[in-house]
This record gives sequence, structure tokens and C-alpha cells, in this order.
Amino acid sequence: MKLLDLFVAASIPVVKVLLVTALGSFLALDHINILGEDTRKHMNNIVFYVFNPALVGSNLAQTITYESLVELWFMPVNILITFIIGSALGWAVNQITRAPTHLRGLVIGCCAAGNLGNILIIIIPAVCKDKGSPFGAPDVCHQYGMAYASLSMAVGAVYLWSYVYNIVRISSRKRSKAVEIVDSPECMSPKETSISEPLSYKEPLLSSVECVVSEDHADQFALPCTRFEGKAQVTFLDHVKQKIGMLLGKINLKRLFAPSTIGAIVGFIVGLVPQFRTALIGDTAPLQVIQDSVSLLGDGAIPAVTLILGGNLLRGLKGSGIQKSIILGVIVARYIALPLMGIVIVKGALHFGFVHKNPLYQFVLLLQFAVPPAMNIGTITQLFGAGESECSVIMLWTYALASISLTLWSTFFMWLVT
Repeated sequence: MKLLDLFVAASIPVVKVLLVTALGSFLALDHINILGEDTRKHMNNIVFYVFNPALVGSNLAQTITYESLVELWFMPVNILITFIIGSALGWAVNQITRAPTHLRGLVIGCCAAGNLGNILIIIIPAVCKDKGSPFGAPDVCHQYGMAYASLSMAVGAVYLWSYVYNIVRISSRKRSKAVEIVDSPECMSPKETSISEPLSYKEPLLSSVECVVSEDHADQFALPCTRFEGKAQVTFLDHVKQKIGMLLGKINLKRLFAPSTIGAIVGFIVGLVPQFRTALIGDTAPLQVIQDSVSLLGDGAIPAVTLILGGNLLRGLKGSGIQKSIILGVIVARYIALPLMGIVIVKGALHFGFVHKNPLYQFVLLLQFAVPPAMNIGTITQLFGAGESECSVIMLWTYALASISLTLWSTFFMWLVT
């Protein structure tokens, strides 16, 4: 297939996304206010709790079998690799740009977690329906492509809420602790004390610079007889048990098992258990109406998510105090470094037999390295109240450039796999 035909096939779905996104931005304007902030919030809840789980569950139930499950084992590993490499790139961006402490978790999250569900669910059907598609019959392409995208969404949600959620949480806590230290009465200078109260009760014995003692040097101020005694009594096994207990206590299972993940679990059960599959899937299934109803709900996810995306991007136009170098670093990490590494990884997996020679499957694996940051990162920053405006600006620029990046990378990936 000619490169120009591949470029047209790759650009059509991106143009569709841009048109619907522009409509969402228009409806969210203040003088239009059809898709205002409250409306987007309620609509996002419907998508999160109803549309996405229905879409993931129905597509997995139709296509997942024992044979296909064996073939798809590399996809969760591939997504894990994107998170690991993205985290390393995010750490490098933080070091180079000297990002503020409260934004470091946001930067790592934007570089690590891509939009592994919604973007793929929008792009893949459009690519399959296009006349210039290199992936064969449109119906077969759509069926298996949606299964790949649904599995990608489910696995990505697990990684996002178990890893990025905690990274942003830790970063936001560092900021809150710093604010508490600055606002603490013990750390106020004599000039900030109340005039009505005697200085003998308010003036600190140490200056504000010496008020906080670093934890790293805390042992230097311990008594000689007790400095190492406590550490000697704690065995390595007890220390490991304590750390594991603290980790399990901090994991938010409610966030980890997001509705999309539950939908994926139900889809796997229906697809893999013969009794459920016979009863629900197929033209002759006695309970086919249930599957059709769930699929009907799932069809509403794509337009709803795209409209919400357009409305949310308006927040980034208001700007913030974020460094331009941070935005540039995230763009370079997500749209240049990650896709290049993805080509090496997927081709290496194909060479060693970890990935079967299915062009559509390889295309999805490659595309997972080139998507923009996950939109749920904005939801996570809202939960902790740290970096909301900065996240909106990052999303604005990354999604604005995604139209160019996704078109070019999709064209190259199609040429590479076919």
C-alpha cells in the first residue's frame, strides 16, 4: 500500500476526533454553556460508571476465548513497559527542568500513563471502516480491534489507579507538609508574632532557619546509649512485614477496581465460561437481549468521552504558572522518546515469538506508546487539590499536538506492520 494511502487512512480518525472535540469545546463556552462544568461532571460520572464498563465488558465478552487470551498475554506486559519507561522519562524531565516538588508526581504520571482506552476506542473503528485500511474486512477488524482496545483500557485503568494515583498522592503530601511547616506558629519569626501577647511566649528559641531538623540527621542528636539500640532490636523480617502492611493499608481498592476494570472482569467471565457464552453471545443465544442492551449502552461512550474532552481542554486556555520547559519535556517524552522505544520493544517481542504476526494487534501495541496522557490524571489532581491548573495546561498542549503526532505515528506504524 502506498504511503499516501496510509496517511489518509491514519488522518481520517484523527480528524473525526478533532471535529467532535471542537464541538465539545464550543458547547462548553461561557455564552453557550450547554456543556458547562456541572454538566461535564455529571456526564463524566455516567461515562465512568455506565458507558465505559458496558463498552469494555460487551467487547471482551464477544471476542475473548481461551485461544485469544493466550495470544493476548503480551499486551499487559507491553502496557507495563510503557509505564516503566514513561516513569524514567518523567524522572528525567523533573531533573532537567527542576520541576517544583508538588508537580513532580504530575509530570511522572503524564509521561507514564497514556490514554490507553478512549483514544484507541475512537481511532481503531475509524481505521477499520476506512477504505484504505490495511487490516482486512471492516467487520472482523472492528470486532477484534475493539477487543484489543477494551483490554487496553481495563489494564491501563488498573495501572493508573494503582501507580499514578499513589505517585500524585505522595507528591501532593510533600507540598501540604511544606505548607504546614511554613504556617506553623513555632516557625514564625518574631516580626510575625502577635503584639498583644508577650514575646516570652511566642518568640522561638531558635531562628526560623533552624526550626526544622532534617530527619536524615536526627540520629546525631540521640543519646549515645540509645542511638542504635532500637535499630538492633528490629529484625529485617519485621521491617519487611511493617513495610508491606503500610503499603496494603495505603492501597485504595475502590480506585484500583474501577468500573472499567469490573466490566473487564465480567467480560472475561462471560467470554471464557462456556455456559455464560452460550446463553448471552450469538444470534441464537436465549439471553442475547442482555448483550445487545449492554452493547447499546457502550456505544454511547465514544461520543460522550470526546465531547467531555473538548470541554475540559478549555480550562487549559486560562493558563497557569507552569514552566514551559516542563510542557516541552512531557511532549518530547510522550511523542518522540516513547514511540521510538516502542518500536524497538514490539519488534523485539515479535522477533522472539512473544507477539503473533497479526498486523492489527501489532498496530495496537505500537499505538500504546504514542497516545497522549490519560485524561483521568486530571481527575486524580482534583482529588488531592494539587496541580489542577498545571494539569489542564499540559493536557491542552499535548492533545492539541496529538492530532499531528498520532497521524504521523499511525501512518508509520501501519507501514511498519504491513
